[in-house]
Parts: sequence; structure tokens; C-alpha cells
Amino acid sequence: MTSKRALLSTVLSLLALASASPATAEPATWTVKDADSRILLFGSVHVLPPELAWRPKALDDALAQADDLWFETDVGGAGVTESGLLARRHGTRPAGAGLLATLSPAGRARLERVCARLGLAPVALDGLRPWLAEVTLSVAALAAQGAGVEAGVERSLLDAAPRAERKMLESPTEQIAFFADAPEADQLASLEDTLRQLDEDPAFYDRLIRAWVAGDLKTIEALGLEPLKTASPVLYQRLIVERNRRWVAAIRKRLAGAGETVIVVGAGHLVGPDGVPALLRAQGIEVEGPQ
Repeated sequence: MTSKRALLSTVLSLLALASASPATAEPATWTVKDADSRILLFGSVHVLPPELAWRPKALDDALAQADDLWFETDVGGAGVTESGLLARRHGTRPAGAGLLATLSPAGRARLERVCARLGLAPVALDGLRPWLAEVTLSVAALAAQGAGVEAGVERSLLDAAPRAERKMLESPTEQIAFFADAPEADQLASLEDTLRQLDEDPAFYDRLIRAWVAGDLKTIEALGLEPLKTASPVLYQRLIVERNRRWVAAIRKRLAGAGETVIVVGAGHLVGPDGVPALLRAQGIEVEGPQ
């Protein structure tokens, strides 16, 4: 999902979601078009339980006709390997004070409780920068619920639309830099907020994924974007607004050509006044949806 909130807000607390039927699973889609181009926008969740039925008919129909299929970054094997190496390179703390010493007393107490529940040792996170510690905790919480990246939207769509050319909006280097180059204080504020959510609100992620499956955009915005905006306005601008503006420019360039396109990005990038559909409309581009 990836903005930081979109990426991190995929941890599921209830695998009851897996019982959602295809008839009720309707994540939202948007259609951007001009005289000779049509682009379907689909908001993804990067990590899901394998049993969850989520693919809307509009997405499958668009994939069947797509000339090109865009993801945020390279989600194939080579891209995942590169992203992992970059994360370790740019997510490790330099020599000096460890992560635990930078947390507030409440944050340290929450970390102890969350790690105990997930079977992690807090000291294992001490050498990480806040952004990577946040990712690590969220992935661990997700794994504890049986969900994984392989069942997420992007990996599930890798083999879809076999005739479509694969493209990416950001390189792995660019994407990791959005996280790693953020001010340390803002990374820490976001980590503290995620620790609060993991500790105090175990149903948070369940509600968020239920909203995504149902196409409930207001709830996605309230749960997926507002906490980041409140915890760190700087990170919200960096990870959501700036990237959305860059992607709008890429979409405008694609519209200058012709053909059928599917673009898959984190669901948080498509909702609210700073979302890609709203920014496109503000520039006079025709956008249908959400469907």
C-alpha cells in the first residue's frame, strides 16, 4: 500500500475477512480517459490473507484488454530483492544511541507489549531506524495473522494480463528514499503512532481492510490517511501528496498516447482531496468513479 500508511496499514487482525464472498468484495476503481486512451486506477493492499476474495469484475475486464500494467515499483523477484537490500542499507542506524533510547516512555512500554505478543525481542529492533522498525513490526503482526505479501494485490496480479507491458511509477531506489530520507523526528512520530495502534486498537486493521473490500472510501481515508496526517504532516506531504503529484504527471503523459492501461497503487493514494483522482479532476481530466 506504497505510502507509509498504505504500506503499513495492511496488517489483519481477523482472518474472518477471508470469508467475504466475491459478490460482496468490491474494492473501488476509477476510469481516466480521453478520446483514444482509457486508464483504470485500482487501489491496492500490499499484503492479504490468501483466502480473501477481493478482485472486482471491473479490474479483471480492464486487465483482459490492457496494453500496459503499472505498479508503484518493481514487484517481481528482482525488484523485491533490490528493495530488501536497499531497506537494510538505508534502514540501519549508525553507531550511537539505539532506537529504544529514542522512544518515549509510553512508546517503549508499547513496544514491549507488542513485541511480547508477536514473539519478538525488542532489542532486535534497536539497530533499526524508525521507518524500518515500523515496517518490521507491521509485517510481523501480519504474519501472526497468516497473511502475506504473496497474497497481496501486486503479487497476485503479476501474471495477470500476460500481453500487457509491465511498467513502474518509481524505481526501488526512489521508493525506499521516500522513507529513508524523511526527517528522523517524523519517522519516530509515525512509529510511535503505529505502536499505539498495534497496542491499543487490535481491530484497527480489520476495519481498514473491511472498508477496502467494501469500497468504503471515507473509512479508508479516516483510518488510513488521517492518522499519518495527524502524527506527521511532513510525512503525509512527502509520502502521499508529493508522490501523488508525480503520478498525476505520469498519467497525463500516458494519456498523450493511446491504448488501454491499468495502474495499481496503494489504496491510500486514491482517496481524499489529495488523492490521484481528485488531483486529475482539478486539472480538468475526465475521471469516472469510484465504481
